[in-house]
Amino acid sequence: MAIGESIKDDSRLVCLCIEAASQSGAAVESWRRQRRTLERMPSHLTGALLHGLLRRRLLYPSLLEVFKYTAEEVDLRGESTVDAEWLAYLGAFRYLRSLIVADCHRITNCALWAVTGMANLKEIDLARCSKVTDAGIRHLLSISTLEKINISETGVTAEGISFLSSLTNLSVLDLGGLPVTDLALSSLQVLTKLQYLDLWGSELSNEGAAILEVFPMLSFLNLAWTRVTELPNLCSLTCLNMSNCTIHSIFEGHSDKAPLTKLILSGASYVDSSEALLYVETSFLSYLDMSNSSLVRFCLLSRMNALEHLDLSSTSIEDNSVELIAGIGANLRILNLNSTKVTSDGVGILAGNVPKLQNIQLSGTQTDDGAISYIGMMPSLKFIDLSKTNVRGLIHQLGSEPGWIPSLTALQSLTCLEKLNLEETQVRNESLHPLSGLQNLTYLSLKSDFLTDMSLYLLSSLPKLINLSLRDAVLTNVGLHSFNPPATLKTLDLRGCWLLTADTLLLFCKKHPEIEVRHELLRIVQSDRDSSNPSSPAQVSFKSLQLKQKWGKMPVSPFRSNNNTFLDQRLKYSREELLALQFSSLLQVPPHARGNAMP
Repeated sequence: MAIGESIKDDSRLVCLCIEAASQSGAAVESWRRQRRTLERMPSHLTGALLHGLLRRRLLYPSLLEVFKYTAEEVDLRGESTVDAEWLAYLGAFRYLRSLIVADCHRITNCALWAVTGMANLKEIDLARCSKVTDAGIRHLLSISTLEKINISETGVTAEGISFLSSLTNLSVLDLGGLPVTDLALSSLQVLTKLQYLDLWGSELSNEGAAILEVFPMLSFLNLAWTRVTELPNLCSLTCLNMSNCTIHSIFEGHSDKAPLTKLILSGASYVDSSEALLYVETSFLSYLDMSNSSLVRFCLLSRMNALEHLDLSSTSIEDNSVELIAGIGANLRILNLNSTKVTSDGVGILAGNVPKLQNIQLSGTQTDDGAISYIGMMPSLKFIDLSKTNVRGLIHQLGSEPGWIPSLTALQSLTCLEKLNLEETQVRNESLHPLSGLQNLTYLSLKSDFLTDMSLYLLSSLPKLINLSLRDAVLTNVGLHSFNPPATLKTLDLRGCWLLTADTLLLFCKKHPEIEVRHELLRIVQSDRDSSNPSSPAQVSFKSLQLKQKWGKMPVSPFRSNNNTFLDQRLKYSREELLALQFSSLLQVPPHARGNAMP
């Protein structure tokens, strides 16, 4: 998140001031002495300045002191240096409401002593701080204002969990990955304000789950990876996660049903699928994830007319069940059918029935080019994933003028299309021509050894392309050198393009410094650069050139044949042979030989 986004409601001048104040160590030193000027800084600007300093690695414990009268929220998640010294300063913050130190592995029980008794603290996140145990929880009990606590995947035991019963203002409690027993949950019955409860991976049983009825305001519940098979009727629940559970029945009886809007059952198995959701009110359900589950019958979908997000990936759904999806497709925006038995005929059933669909995922299915014509009839699509399918990009046309026509032409009717994934398909250069008509495409992912330099030329005309992945293609140095990337391009992924050399890649990077290029050779060169610390990228390029000539027996640029056309001698070798030559040569050259190489 950029600083400007944090303070987008403020003037441009304020944004520039915040940027300047967090620009360098010298800038920090110049204003930290004017401590009084920060005491009147609005909290949201304080947060922006803190974020900027943290992003540039300019924030250190003693510097925190200047923010103690203004900061209300501090987010240090994942910062490996945060320890007891940091918390000693944070404990003095007068108006701190939210403290997030998740994944700060140096946080200990002793470090938490510094935050005891804080008068305004409402939220503390200690997720995955593995050194925090029951003793650390005791330090938190003096903060009566706490409303949100996350201690998931810490060292807290069932006994430590029971301590939390004294924090009666809690509305959010994340105990994921902790050994929460039925008895421990029972001790928390006094927390009647709970709205969010995460118990994934706990030791809860069906008997313990019955206790959940005592939380009248509970709207979010996560029981993934537990032994719970059935739930009482929790009439306030709007979001339920029972992934990787064996489910007998969700809720019981015919009383007031929970108005669920989000249901996650990924990886679940069912004792009887016809009864599992029998008592679930589905008229409000907008999000359903049943991926990787053992569901065989999908008739339950017919009652879910409000669905916007449906994930059935890695299930046994086939074309004959797609009609159920089409019947409830009026509001559908995201549909994931990855790794299912759905074919192009199934996609055809959806055409005309999903007017609001923005995201369709068919990776790993038996769909082919026939599906593309149907996809072209889904006008709101922004993202299409056809990776690992039988798509070739060409359809054989019969009739008076038989021949092959590009199937991707059908996508030109999708004026909203932004992302397209065709990795591990059989698309070839000649099938990419229609993509030039996708004027709003920002992300294109290809991975195929059927693609050559021509693909770079064809894709250079996409006016809004930001991310281009062209992996495992047969690209040459000449092709990359002549590539004129779109002005908007920020990332170019060329991993697996085995004919390219480090020299050409480095020259491309130098020519287009605004583009992040990804390739295996660049990592090797960077590693060499770090170890030998050359004075310039040009020297790295020169040395790798000399090494390849001496050890790899591979020319850096294509040779010219007698008829003045380019002939790349590396084509004599298989991919495996070339990789062996290239990488083994770089690894076998001793460091001193690399450093002493002469042009």
